This record gives sequence, C-alpha cells and structure tokens, in this order.
Amino acid sequence: MSFPGKVAATARRRAVQIPSPSRRALGATIVPATRPNTSQWLRRTYRPATITAGQRRTISSTARRRFATPDDDFDPRTIDRESDEVDVVIVGGGPAGLSAAIKLKQLAAEAGNEEFRVVLLEKAGELGDHIVSGNVVEPSALSELLPDWNSEDNPNRFENATPATKDKMRFLTKNSTIPIPAPPQMHNKGNYIISLNQFTKWLGERAEEIGVEIYPGFAASEVLYTPQGEVRGVATNDLGLSRSGKPKDSFERGMEFHARCTLLAEGCHGSLTKQVTKKYDLRRDSQHQTYGLGIKEVWEIDPAKHEPGLVAHSMGYPLPSDTYGGGWMYHFGENLVSIGLVVGLDYPNPWLAPYGEFQKMKHHPMYAKYLEGGKCISYGARTLNEGGFQSIPKCAFPGGALIGDTAGFLNVPKIKGTHTAMRSGMLAAEAAYTALESTASSETEDSAVFLFDYEDKLRNSSIWSELKAVRNMRPSFHTALGLYGGIVYSGLEAFLFRGYTPWTLKHGPPDHAATKHADQCKKIEYPKADGKISFDILTSVSRTGTNHEEDQPCHLQVKDWDEHGAKEWPKYKGVENRFCPAGVYEYIEDDSKEHGMRFNINSQNCIHCKTCDIKVPDQDINWQTPQALKFVRSVWESFRANSGLEPRLLDSLRVTAARPGTVNFELDIQKEHTNRLNILHGGTIASMVDLGGSLAVASRGLFATGVSTDLNVTYLASGGKIGDKIKAEVTCDKFGKTLAYTSIRFTNEKDELVARGSHTKYVALAWKDPQNITDELSPRPEKT
Repeated sequence: MSFPGKVAATARRRAVQIPSPSRRALGATIVPATRPNTSQWLRRTYRPATITAGQRRTISSTARRRFATPDDDFDPRTIDRESDEVDVVIVGGGPAGLSAAIKLKQLAAEAGNEEFRVVLLEKAGELGDHIVSGNVVEPSALSELLPDWNSEDNPNRFENATPATKDKMRFLTKNSTIPIPAPPQMHNKGNYIISLNQFTKWLGERAEEIGVEIYPGFAASEVLYTPQGEVRGVATNDLGLSRSGKPKDSFERGMEFHARCTLLAEGCHGSLTKQVTKKYDLRRDSQHQTYGLGIKEVWEIDPAKHEPGLVAHSMGYPLPSDTYGGGWMYHFGENLVSIGLVVGLDYPNPWLAPYGEFQKMKHHPMYAKYLEGGKCISYGARTLNEGGFQSIPKCAFPGGALIGDTAGFLNVPKIKGTHTAMRSGMLAAEAAYTALESTASSETEDSAVFLFDYEDKLRNSSIWSELKAVRNMRPSFHTALGLYGGIVYSGLEAFLFRGYTPWTLKHGPPDHAATKHADQCKKIEYPKADGKISFDILTSVSRTGTNHEEDQPCHLQVKDWDEHGAKEWPKYKGVENRFCPAGVYEYIEDDSKEHGMRFNINSQNCIHCKTCDIKVPDQDINWQTPQALKFVRSVWESFRANSGLEPRLLDSLRVTAARPGTVNFELDIQKEHTNRLNILHGGTIASMVDLGGSLAVASRGLFATGVSTDLNVTYLASGGKIGDKIKAEVTCDKFGKTLAYTSIRFTNEKDELVARGSHTKYVALAWKDPQNITDELSPRPEKT
C-alpha cells in the first residue's frame, strides 16, 4: 500500500475508536460520549492523530457550525478549537522536519517509550507537493539517519538516486561559454542527483513506518503560548472563510496541537518563524538574512542528449554584473534534467524580472542544445536563505527550536542545503528528547522545555564549521570588488584562505532596501516566449499543481491595496509584477486612481515562493499560509470510509490536484489492478472512469455525487504494468440540476494517451445534501 493509502486506511481504522483521557488531559477538553456516524465524522472534523498501541489521547469534538450566508456577523473565533496533546509537534514536512521526526521516534524506540508521540504538520496536500524537484544531495546526514537508505539489500531503499559523475563550471557571455575552475565545495564525487519531491515522499514513508503521525493538508497558522510566554504548540488555519473573512456554510475551526516542544521546519522565511523570531528577538546577535529566488523546471529530453550524472553550473549571462546568481543543469533519472536559475534578491534594478532572466538563460547554447526537442514537465520557484554563517539566528526558544532552511543553514557556495537541514533536524531531535525525558517525572513535566543542548550541538557540528569556512564568499560580491572581483576573492577563499581569515564580511542592505527607483535604472525588455524552450508565465504556473479557491481569504496580506499602489507605482513602476515568478501581482489602467493605475492581486496564481514578502520595497505585503481546496479529497475519503469497492481496488489512488470543474489523480499499478497478462486490467480503468466522474462532480461542490446513468470507456493502449503509474484528468463538462456530464483522459508516465471515457450522473437528489458547497465552487447550474 502506498503512503497516502496507509494514511487513509489508518484514518478509517481510528475513526471508530473512542479515546480515553490521557495522563496529560487538557482541563478544557471534553471527550464526547458519542460521535456522529463514521462518514459524518470523517467529513466534518479534522482527522485525529494516529492512535498506536499503548497510546491514549484527548480531543474535543465540536460539530461544524452552519451559517445561512457568508455575511453573518458571527465571529468564528468564539468557537473553541479541537485540541490534541502530543510530545513534539513539527511544522513542515521537508527533509529537516522529517529527519527530526524519524530521529525522535528512533530515540523513543531505543528507550522502549512506545507512548512518545510525534506529530508532523504539512501545508501541502501531499508530502513533497510544495518542494521543487532536482537536487544534488550530499548523503552524510542521510547515511547516519538511515544507513541502508541506498542498500541493495533494503527492499524499501530509495531507488531514484543518480550518482554524480561529472562536474562542469562555466562563465557565460551572451553567445559563448568559458570554462572556469570549480571550487572544492562544488566537487560532487560521492553525491547523488535526486528528485527532492520523490525523496521527501520516500522519507515520509519511512517516518510513518516508525510511528510518526503525519498530517498533510494541515497548514499551521498560529503559534500558541503559555501564560508564561513559552511556546505550547500551534494551531491550524480555519477553513471555509470567504474572501472577506466571514464564515461560509463549509466553515470549520482550526485545530490546536499542544506540545512541550515545537520544532519549526517551515523552510525559507516561514510565517511562524517570523513570529517567534520577533517575539524572542532571535536575531539580536546576527546580521539580517539575505535571500535568493530559485526558479526551476524539470524536462524530459532526447535520450541521445542525456548524460546521467552530469552536474553543470554557470555564472554570468543572462544576469547583469550588479546581480548575484547563477544557473545549473542536473541530468538524472530516465532522460530527466533539472534546470534552474538562482537570482540574489538584493538586485538593484526594479525592471529586472527573474522569470524573464531564466527564460533567456534557457536559450543560451550551453542549455538549449539539451532542451531542444525535449518537453518541460514541471515548474516551481522558491526563495532560499543566502545569508549563511553571519545570518544564523538564535535557534532555540522557550518551548522549541528552528531547524533546516528556516534557520538558514544553506551552504550557498556549495549550492547544497539538504544535508545541513537534515542534520539540524537530527540534532534538535536529540536535544528535544533528552530535555523531555529529563523532566518527565519532575514538577515541570507539563511545562515547555528549552533546548540548551541544541545550540551547543550546532556549534560543535559540521554545519557550523562548513558554513563558517565559506562565510565571506557571498558577501564579497557586494563589496567594492564587484562581480569579477568577487569571483577572484571567492577563488582565494576556496583554494587558499579556506575560511581562516581573521575577518568576517558584512552583508549589504536588506534585499528590499537594495531596490533603486525605476527612473534610476535601465529598462529591460524581455523577448516573447517561443513556446518550445521558453514559456509565458501562466503556462509555467499551470505546471506547478498549486490550487486555491477563488473565494477564500487572500493569504497575501496588504492592508490597503489602493494605498500600496499609490505609494509603490510612482517609484518602482510595477516591481511586484516583475519580481513575482507566478503573475500574482499586476497594475491595471484605471483613470479613477491618482496615478492612473490600480494595484491588483491574483492570489490564486500564488506558488508560495514568498518573494513578495521579502522583496517589496516598503515591506507591506505579508505572506500567510493559504487555505487549500480540500473538498474533493474529503469526498474521496468518504468513498474510502463507506464504499465497498474503492477501498479494496483503488485505495492507493491519490488526488493530486483539484479546481472547480477539473480533478487530477494518479494510481501506482499493483498486482490487484492487473489482468492475467500482468498489465492494467480494463476493469480497473472502468472503475476509475466511474470514480473520476464522481470526483469531477464533487469539484463543483456536491458532496453526494449522484448515481450513474451511463458510462463509456475507449481503450487505446496498454495502461502499464506493475510498478508503473497511470495518471488521469477528469472534467465536469456540463453541470445541471438534473444531470452532470464528465469526461476523462488517462495517460502513462510518458504522457501518452492510453484510454479515455465519459460518465453521466443523475444529480437531482444530490443537491439536497447539507454538506454541499456549490455556492463556493460552482456558477449557477445550467438547465438540463
């Protein structure tokens, strides 16, 4: 069974259990004597944490409130949240958070502590969904955490690691390529090229096997504090709020996770990390953080051009000499390449667009020769912490710690951070477990802990020595030396000084303050995308799989849009539109505004890179965790809990994306899905046509998805064999009060069409279900 399938199966098992009060029950928490039936409970409440042998937990179960209109004056904050008491809560399901979780459970297992509970919350719908693929990983921390991770004798080994075999370092001009020596930090012998998305999913499976309770789709949005000011856990965001913040029919209060230790592994510039950093003044002894924006694509290229294990980096073109950054291309897997560009966000010219620079770079001969004739299959963008050693804050605070990239452990000259992120998570886990166990039977048992050992462990670890040795390379590019002087100085640091210089260079001004006024800089015009190697920005956004409801609170918070536009446009002429790699921000001509331009936010385009929060000159955009479209997944969970067929045949099916009218899902083909020829059975495809039609109807807001009137399947090619993956996209083509018409396409891993189908559903009675959210997800129904 796949990882998502295991989680779903666990949810079904635990849904019928009535937990007993724990030894640390919350005073305000009430255990209900009875619960709604299983299907109602699964769709009306959050899934509770996993209950394993010997564990007890206390939760409160509050029925979902219903409101006549989203304009009700009711304040949703007056509803008590459900709560759960755990030992450690981890926010963020990347390599750092998962490594910490695994290490904690390993330590608990060694001590025979079966009741030790570790909960991990991840805002993405599935682990890895918000992680951009393509990564060169140094395996030192991984080999320490899971020594057999790549062993042929391990049936659960990570199979998708390509050994790095060749390094290239080039300086680019517009049409030429100049070889330059790669510093020792960029030598990759013994390293592996991986899909970080796949690796994170695999690491999540290992975490669940050892007993970590993982909750994808739970966005932690608030830090909880004790009366003494210590962190006592986190709360997840409320669901079912309109854009104005009013509760809708689907409103559900968030859930509180109370813990004596909270580890924040949010990645770069996390929203909760910002809160605790400010509250506890964690930057009092460090310099400000600096950032880069990494834009990345994964391509499938001509096999004749593929060089497995090639790790190539470039500097220079297309970036101007006053902008730090560089490109890369990694060859891995079966004819796959990861290509990307990192742009330092302290660039001065507001006319510069990192997305446009990336599209230009792909047309350079060094990269274009590989991409020509290939196919782009995914896109993403993320900000990176580039401050290094000088910018590491205090990492421990009362009740928790910062781990991974949220603390800034990326080694910029090495262009690697996964190994340091994982190691920091492991060190924090060791410190947390020791602190919790040392106070387990004392009078302070229920109070938060302070991880004194974590700070000491960091300073004595390879993380500290590694970052200290390269501390002066990145800041040297923004001294009087400039670009070329910075290259020379970095070479001296890498080959000669090796970090032993008695000085430590300081960073320049914060990234937002480095932006000059538009009239001080040369305007940059970018060529039109050709649709083959370069693409327009909305085409790229469509490849990210990120979705938001149209009518939900905007997670990009600007206090006054008109005031922002009036302040920013005259000076920077739309810098927001250019620094955003997803087309979220725009200025629209509007004669009613003071400067003839109206500022607008298309928050549904957001891909969570957080650039806006960092780069906007007046620092008045605040990125918050978004509310995802979870309704389709809740309908699928109801099928799993109540149907006889789907849990047995399609339990490993994963809904990967959903927006009103369209749903994407995929299935890993297993033995039970095949015929006697060991290829995908036509009946399995027919069952997915049936289920897909129901999910497409659900995407328009109907919880009860009606009954079938007809179903058709056309088989075009073999769907695959055991171990292959089949993908589907289903659309609700016509949606009425009586009938809904859906169509579906199935493709293999090479995106070749293997089958298509249609499914008509009678939905007249489904409109009466009280769980429907049709007002939110559908226009007025058509007459049929």
